[in-house]
Amino acid sequence: MKNIYVLVFLMSFSPAGISQNLDIELLRDIHIERNERLDPPLTFITNSVSPLSIAVPLGAVTYALTQKDQESRDDAVIITSSVVLSGAISLGLKYAVDRDRPFETYGDIENVSSSHTPSFPSGHTTHAFSLATSLSLAYPRWYVIVPSYAWAGAVGYSRMHLGYHYPSDVLAGVLIGSGSSYLCYKINQKIKERNENMRLTSSWDPIGFGQLTLIIPLD
Repeated sequence: MKNIYVLVFLMSFSPAGISQNLDIELLRDIHIERNERLDPPLTFITNSVSPLSIAVPLGAVTYALTQKDQESRDDAVIITSSVVLSGAISLGLKYAVDRDRPFETYGDIENVSSSHTPSFPSGHTTHAFSLATSLSLAYPRWYVIVPSYAWAGAVGYSRMHLGYHYPSDVLAGVLIGSGSSYLCYKINQKIKERNENMRLTSSWDPIGFGQLTLIIPLD
């Protein structure tokens, strides 16, 4: 895992180095040689991230309120906190690193659509993998996991196909989105374990009074 982070930072902070050359050459292979007939469907996929980043957490919260059970609440917390945390990390890194978009630096990268934020990391990829990972952790079933990650992978590819991001931007988005979701999931698990231990401790009967009630009627 450490090697992946090193690769991300090398590719991001060394514009004149070999790693940056690999970054832009890979982007050129994807973007310049792309099948332009795929532009509309991939634009639709990339544009689906923003509404889904709102609709999925909102749907999870609404479902939890209607079901009124702890499991649904936990799922809603995992999904919502994952999206919020990953979005905050991604946005903070964007302005801390302040990397130009590929089409701002290289004339052969087409400016398919305007973008007003820095390049690193890919916010769309971050949100997509945050949603995919949190949904997979909350609902660990193949019919949730497979389509979630297929969609997230398509989002990541679309950001390079359309020339919005370098491969390292997308890789960073994958790591941030997935890592944030897993972190939120583990924190929620720890909180549940602590609450369960507190409940068991508070319900412990040191003198066995509860057992006596099963034997001796008190009415």
